Amino acid sequence: MPARPFDYFRIREVRSFAELVSTPLRDGVNALCWTRSLAGDFGEVAAQLAIRDEGIHELDEERLRALPLTAAGRLAVEAMLGDFRLLRDRQLDPVLNYINGCTRDDEHAIVATDVFSFHADRAPVAIDTYLCTYFGPSSEGLRNEDVQRRVDHPPTRARLLELYGGKDDDGFGEFLSDHSYDLHYAPAAEAQPFSFGNFNLWRIALDYPGNPVPPCIHRAPETRPGETRLLLIS
Repeated sequence: MPARPFDYFRIREVRSFAELVSTPLRDGVNALCWTRSLAGDFGEVAAQLAIRDEGIHELDEERLRALPLTAAGRLAVEAMLGDFRLLRDRQLDPVLNYINGCTRDDEHAIVATDVFSFHADRAPVAIDTYLCTYFGPSSEGLRNEDVQRRVDHPPTRARLLELYGGKDDDGFGEFLSDHSYDLHYAPAAEAQPFSFGNFNLWRIALDYPGNPVPPCIHRAPETRPGETRLLLIS
């Protein structure tokens, strides 16, 4: 049974955008969620886009407004653009994406570093990630207490050290960081991922110098062939 996000002490529910952006991430809380429902037919928007090339495709206002949509589809577009403007006006850098497949790492990789692996985001300065899934499977999270960094698993670390070709020293630590190996996590056997849900706008903590809280561990969801997503991320 999937875990419930608001049963976890590190996640706090908020009731407005103002509360989402103004509430500090501290005292162990590393994720805020503005729970909401949105009017409109987001599935119609995804169906009208119908981009054949697999991958992540950035959407702009002109393209969205040019789609031949019903009134319900136009409501969905207005909701997406409204969120985009809210984040842009906060001097953030939002992007609206249509996703119909992402590149996976080789199945034999020592540590997979694609977005389907549970991971933390990293930045050199104090900043957070905002994201919302409007259509399709939503992002997933894991409790920090239910994961282990893959680079701390002794057999995995030994294989990475062999790949590095040196000693387990500061240089090895830089090697792990340069390849983002140190940002990826393995769930414990009993771990239960929780869903970010559709329409909810999240703000999650990153790994950055001096962050008073641990980063939020999350991943892109597994998708079936032909499944698409509409996502806002900043």
